[in-house]
Amino acid sequence: MKTTQIEFTGALGDTLSARLDEPDAKARAYAIFSHCFTCTKDLPVVRRISRALTEHGIAVLCFDFSGLGQSGGDFVDSNFSSNVDDLLCAADWLSSNHQSPALMVGHSLGGAAVLAASAKIDSVKAVATIAAPSEPQSHCGSVFRQDG
Repeated sequence: MKTTQIEFTGALGDTLSARLDEPDAKARAYAIFSHCFTCTKDLPVVRRISRALTEHGIAVLCFDFSGLGQSGGDFVDSNFSSNVDDLLCAADWLSSNHQSPALMVGHSLGGAAVLAASAKIDSVKAVATIAAPSEPQSHCGSVFRQDG
């Protein structure tokens, strides 16, 4: 597995820290992984899932949302809508630098975000969620407002 540290601009204009894990051979497809509410791309389970996908020929882009992990910005300025928009920015980065994402994976509130974002990305063929709420408000109340 080859890992490359990258950065791209998120929806709020912040520099988002990301990691692209690629298989040793040419990638069959590209995926985006969305972490849980206050987690980061460096959570051990995120790394394990990414490694498992790369072993099956899928490259995985993992990134920290605004104000979390190594990304710029202030977490308090983010919301569910900005996280969805950050996922769209991640998809744009992949499309411009490699190929459009075919898979999106999300954990917890990140799962709800990939469900919302995937509807706006034509290249996505599959979505996988892990312990995702069916409605963001049921998980975090008003902390993540959909209206911004």
